Amino acid sequence: MLLEKIGKKALASVDEDFRLLDFSFALPYTYVLIEGKRGKALGVAMTLPEEVQRFRTSFEEPSLEGFMEKAGSLNIIERTLALAAINALSQYHISLENAEGADVTEILEGDFDKVAVIGNMPPLVKTLRERFQTYVFERNPKLWDRDTLSDSLEYSLLPEMDAVVVSGSALLNGTLEMILDRSKRAKLVVLTGPTAQLLPDFLRGTGVTHLAAMKVMDVDEAIKRLKLGSFRGFEKGSRKYVVPVETSI
Repeated sequence: MLLEKIGKKALASVDEDFRLLDFSFALPYTYVLIEGKRGKALGVAMTLPEEVQRFRTSFEEPSLEGFMEKAGSLNIIERTLALAAINALSQYHISLENAEGADVTEILEGDFDKVAVIGNMPPLVKTLRERFQTYVFERNPKLWDRDTLSDSLEYSLLPEMDAVVVSGSALLNGTLEMILDRSKRAKLVVLTGPTAQLLPDFLRGTGVTHLAAMKVMDVDEAIKRLKLGSFRGFEKGSRKYVVPVETSI
């Protein structure tokens, strides 16, 4: 599982003692808040309620490292907390000096014909459909519309795509490796959304070319909004960015 490999890289990169200030497995996002010498950092991961069963977690004492150690767990709760923790560590270290824009649409310039969007993201899809032949794949039937394709068709259609935009939740449901393997033709493979807050270092060599995520600037306000179940409030206090994976930042 790719997330397990990322978790091991994240654990190996921890170079100071972090305080775990807060965490929650919640809707719409699970979050982990840490504090280090340079201040606070908030990491989030989309919660996938359709994946949750009657799991019990095995955390003995919650900690940043303890969460990240569960990145390879088959328990979706443990895996989601692990990714939120990895994202918190990533956001603590990330610099946006080499950002290539604020939105994924800004880097989709050039000779693209067919573009895949994995995970139905209506505002993004609407913009892309004005410019490209766009294929939208979604696993959750509640998020389908008349133009949405089942994710079961990804295996067959992804090899035809010139660019692929993937929701960060593909890391959580274990499909990102297959997506990358089937997207060899694509010139751009962008992991996007709040769940894609990873350090580029953690994805080097995977086939992902860019990360399009958001950095929380007002941590306290974001925590309050997340506890109230509000994505828009969380988004308002954040800065969107697009960074290349193969360039050191």
